[in-house]
Amino acid sequence: MVVDALRSAWISGGPYVQRLERAAAERMQVAEAVAVANGTVALELALRGLGIGPGDEVIVPGFTFVAAANMVLSVGATPLYADIDSHSWLLDPDEIDRLATPRTKAVLPVHLYGNVADMDAITSCAKAHHLAVLEDAAEAAFSRFDGKCAGTMGSVGTFSLHATKTITTGEGGLVVTNDRDLARRMRVLRDHGMRQDKRYWHDVVGYNFRLTNLQAAIGCAQLEHLDDILADRRRIHALYRDALQSCPGIRLQHFMDRVDPVLWVIAVLIEDTDLSRQRARRDRIMAAMLEDGIETRPGFYALSLMAPYGAPDLPHALAASAGVISLPTFLDLTGEQIGYICDRFCHHIRNAG
Repeated sequence: MVVDALRSAWISGGPYVQRLERAAAERMQVAEAVAVANGTVALELALRGLGIGPGDEVIVPGFTFVAAANMVLSVGATPLYADIDSHSWLLDPDEIDRLATPRTKAVLPVHLYGNVADMDAITSCAKAHHLAVLEDAAEAAFSRFDGKCAGTMGSVGTFSLHATKTITTGEGGLVVTNDRDLARRMRVLRDHGMRQDKRYWHDVVGYNFRLTNLQAAIGCAQLEHLDDILADRRRIHALYRDALQSCPGIRLQHFMDRVDPVLWVIAVLIEDTDLSRQRARRDRIMAAMLEDGIETRPGFYALSLMAPYGAPDLPHALAASAGVISLPTFLDLTGEQIGYICDRFCHHIRNAG
């Protein structure tokens, strides 16, 4: 498949792009998938497809990777920052009622680390306020809520195909929707605003958000092995969950019973009631793990801590920002390696002060 793409004359767009779109839509049981250059422009394309721009507001979580807020700002809209649920670390649906104004046009839940937000509550609140729902499922591809794939339950959903994600094309992204008119608008915007039936005629201002044929071929090949990839991720999750159950002073991310997760990374919260002490302790544990030859990563910084976003301090977002640490989650991890990682991690938890 990838060799076939290399041998073809299709260097930029090509037949594998459409093949990836069809295969992804079929696996996610959604009407349309639009392939794009990366997960960040997937968010921008979805926002622009929904007609969101200057004067509009979009509700985003205060604890997340910055792409969601960045793209809201990029289209000229105003982010409204919602606190997260303290156990799932995902957007708290009650925040929608607190934040929504007549200018609010959408809510953007981000499904972090492979977890899925309470989409029933979010879509219900959004409907009450006449809001579109844009799901960012970059970290939760093929996780499910009540049997439905993350990213397919709102008006539109976005995915990343970055090198670290469940399905990768190196860089790449997808936008999915059951709204065929929205999909058509997004395909026009993806290709410089050019009409699909009239080459070099541009009805709207557009962008170059296209995925290459070669990247798409890599994605197609990965989708053919999707069941094996998901099984490996579930195996790693189960091994970590069992090994960390007796580790003191930590809390694993909570999943609703209705969620069947495919974890992007294994993330845990170092518990403490004092944020400064919590962050310092987390950072000492990360440094000690690195001395053991084990790379770990902190959780995302709360958006209120970074100057460009103008976000208010939100208590649960700040606690997650100070305490979350992610452990190695690559697919080749063995049970023995996970056991060693967890043994050293729990040792440092007990001795980090």
